[in-house]
Parts: sequence; structure tokens; C-alpha cells
Amino acid sequence: MRLATVAHAAGTSAAVLQGDLWRALPAADLSALLATTSPARAADLAGEMLNGAVPVQPLPRPGKVICCGLNYADHITETGRDLPAYPTLFAKYADTLTGPGDDLVMPQGLQVDWEAELAVVVGTPLRHADRAAALDGIAGYTVANDISVRDWQYRTLQWFQGKTWDATTPVGPVIVTPDELDPAAGVDVICRINGQEVQRDTTRTLVFDAADLLAYISTFTVLRPGDLVLTGTPGGIGAARKPQWFLADGDVVETEIPGIGTLRNTLRLES
Repeated sequence: MRLATVAHAAGTSAAVLQGDLWRALPAADLSALLATTSPARAADLAGEMLNGAVPVQPLPRPGKVICCGLNYADHITETGRDLPAYPTLFAKYADTLTGPGDDLVMPQGLQVDWEAELAVVVGTPLRHADRAAALDGIAGYTVANDISVRDWQYRTLQWFQGKTWDATTPVGPVIVTPDELDPAAGVDVICRINGQEVQRDTTRTLVFDAADLLAYISTFTVLRPGDLVLTGTPGGIGAARKPQWFLADGDVVETEIPGIGTLRNTLRLES
């Protein structure tokens, strides 16, 4: 099943895709829907057809956005590090997220880099969850790109300031429920810059998979429906290339996970 927050003539609505048609769900967006019902009930709640509906940022109000860095073996190797014993985690704010087709508007003079990622959407409250409970608690999966400002990220040992620029982490276009997508079986995570492929790997090579991450995180903080966990990026980032390659004004970043969809975001640098 495919769920989304869609824009239409009357505003926004949570929606479920049935055939080629988006049908309204009883909430203004998926953040509101997941706070009150499980994704499994979505098909039963489907209402009117939404003509001209376009998917937008699916989760406008996640309580928590938690990200895992250094989670693909090839990306860890390109950064010169050893495989980690525990997940390397950092947090974002909801303000960091933006839509699947939105421009990324940033100041000039920054080292802006790409990080294609599979993101996990929490569907049930998780606290001290084991792996089985964490797996059962997944509402679905979506696409994200952890656009990073490298010169700010590496000012200190803490990455926070390079990872939380407002409206720079595109998410979407839809959330696909676990009955239709199994990252443990392997799905490709792909990034293209102006049509040139720069990242491709399979989620089979994740060091810590979705259930591992949710179980680990729930040990120290509660996860609630609508929270978002980014699982890390494959190798191929611009900062690790020789010479380094950073995004320029007008560059188009496409982030694709087959079976979910594609984000298309253009960088706009302002003085």
C-alpha cells in the first residue's frame, strides 16, 4: 500500500493510492493520520477521490527525526573508518525536512553534498523494543536525501550544524508499507546529479538494518507513530571524491529507491 500527504484543490489530505487514484483519508496529513490510526486500516478508511492530487512532504510534524551515519560498508571504507560496533546517530528537526519536488534554497559559498537514504516511518509506540517488536512497529518506508553542508559539518567533531539547515532534507514522495517492500531482501538506493549516477547500493549491505536501528534507539528514547529514522547513505558522496565535488547552483539532485519513487530537487544558491 502507498500512502502520502497530497496537495489538491481544497488543501492537503492524507491519502491512499488505489489503482491510479488518490483517495482521501480522514486527516490533513500523514503525521495526523498516524497519530490516530495504524496504516493497516488506511484502505478501509479511504474516502473521496482527489482529482489532481500531488504528493508533498509526507510527514510535516514528526516528533523525532533520527539519522544513522556510516551504515553502508563501502561508505565507511571511503571515509577511512572501521566498521562500527554501534550505530552512529544524530538528530534533525522537523524544520529540516522538505518535499519531494521542492527547491533546496541555501546561501552561496557552502560545500553542499548529497546523501541518498532509505527512511523508516514508525507506526506504533516503541520503548525498549526487541528486534521483533521493532519490525512490527514499522509503518513503512520512504526516500530521503540527507543533504549535508560539509564545511559546517566538519567545523567540530559533532555533525549537527552541517545536517540541520532548514528545508534541505527532501522526503517522499510516498510511504510504502512493509507488506510491499522488504529492505532486508535488498532494495537499491540511488542518487543522480544532473542525470549522472553518483550513488548506488543495496540495503542488503546495511550494517544496521531498520529493525536494528529502531530497537537500539528505543532503548534510550521512545519512538512514536510518525517519527522518522534515516538509515544512512551508500558510498559515492562528493566530499570523499578526488577531487571533491560539491553541488552548484541549479544542480538537480534525484534520489530514487525503486518500489518507492524518486525525489527531484534543484539547488538554488542565494547571495
